[in-house]
Amino acid sequence: MQSGTAYRIAALVAAVGVGLGAFGAHGLKEVLVRHDTVAIWHTAVLYHLVHAVVLFAMAQVAPSQFRRGPWLALLVGILVFSGSLYVLAVTGIRWLGAITPLGGLAFLVGWCWLAICRGADRDIPRG
Repeated sequence: MQSGTAYRIAALVAAVGVGLGAFGAHGLKEVLVRHDTVAIWHTAVLYHLVHAVVLFAMAQVAPSQFRRGPWLALLVGILVFSGSLYVLAVTGIRWLGAITPLGGLAFLVGWCWLAICRGADRDIPRG
């Protein structure tokens, strides 16, 4: 994946996050209240949008500095963590909460991988 493609995907992921935030506040309000999952929806949107901004920022770098692995790990985190919470909030199916930590693990992998990549970059002499 090229950084230009990552840029467009990140923008789309962010737009979906904004849309889901608004949809949860307006279109799904009754469903979320009925399932007592408003806070779960808010958590899903928060993690979705925060990490969408990070994806967008990561895609802004020069193509030679784009880190595909950490970028993909954070994208998987959004899909699994926030995705499972969105479905749980709408359906009330509580066992979906067992999947959510896998998305959290993907977030942690992405962040740690990014830290390792950055640290390794500093150790490489540029000449």
